[in-house]
Amino acid sequence: MSARPTVRGLPVARLLLAMLMTLAALVALPGCAQSVDPIERLGKKAAARVRPHGPAAEQAYRRWGLTAPLAPAPAAPARSLAGSPGAAVPPVVDHVPTADRVVFLTYDDGAERDPRFVDMVRELRLPVSLFLTDSVVGPGYAHFARLRSVGAGIQNHTLDHPVLRGLPYAGQRAEICGQQDKLRARFGLRPRLLRPPHGAYDATTRRAAADCGIAAVVLWRAAMGPAGLTYTHGPRHLRPGDVVAVAPDESTGPGLRERTTRLLRQIQRQHLTVARLENYV
Repeated sequence: MSARPTVRGLPVARLLLAMLMTLAALVALPGCAQSVDPIERLGKKAAARVRPHGPAAEQAYRRWGLTAPLAPAPAAPARSLAGSPGAAVPPVVDHVPTADRVVFLTYDDGAERDPRFVDMVRELRLPVSLFLTDSVVGPGYAHFARLRSVGAGIQNHTLDHPVLRGLPYAGQRAEICGQQDKLRARFGLRPRLLRPPHGAYDATTRRAAADCGIAAVVLWRAAMGPAGLTYTHGPRHLRPGDVVAVAPDESTGPGLRERTTRLLRQIQRQHLTVARLENYV
């Protein structure tokens, strides 16, 4: 007759029976059934952390002075850029004809470099476009890199912020192409859009812009300044497709975040929302 298998001198059958009895006792203890699955508990905690509509997300708009969240922009933009495809010079755009109830927020680089504005763009998921001048930005490129990391678009506003209109072709090309090169070195991109300083341009500007790889010259239909919104022409209200400039002069009136909040409230009152300019132009 063969010997029974043992572990350290005890029969295996007796060991198995003792283990089963111990397990049964543990399960019978109050609360133990809820605590024996740490993987399940970890999964619930992870799900709670990434829940997209948690209290923090729902309250973000209130932190920035809004009474309701911004409506989402259309996933598939209905766009119509002025100008003919394949044209020799880029079109000049202050308004994009579109059926979408959207407007476009743009900022020139003279605006206050408020680190809290980065938080505002991130938390509200604002699709803003930033037009940068090298001589104005100077050592502040890191601030705009942070804005880009939370979704802001980076575009061209020339090297030194001169009035381009009336300058010879070589001078205009140097200002535009020079900033294209700077932004490529800083951010690894070559912008498609140019805002001429002070909104001043001529036919030479468009020719030089085309030679620098610019797809559109962007102006604005409305501007948000210390006194509120002003309009360049047309009706005295925002319309779908309008390009809005947030004035960079912070010497008077409310700061950048407050101006942006006031603008967003007006956008909401007119049942509009904010979309990314680069998606439409």
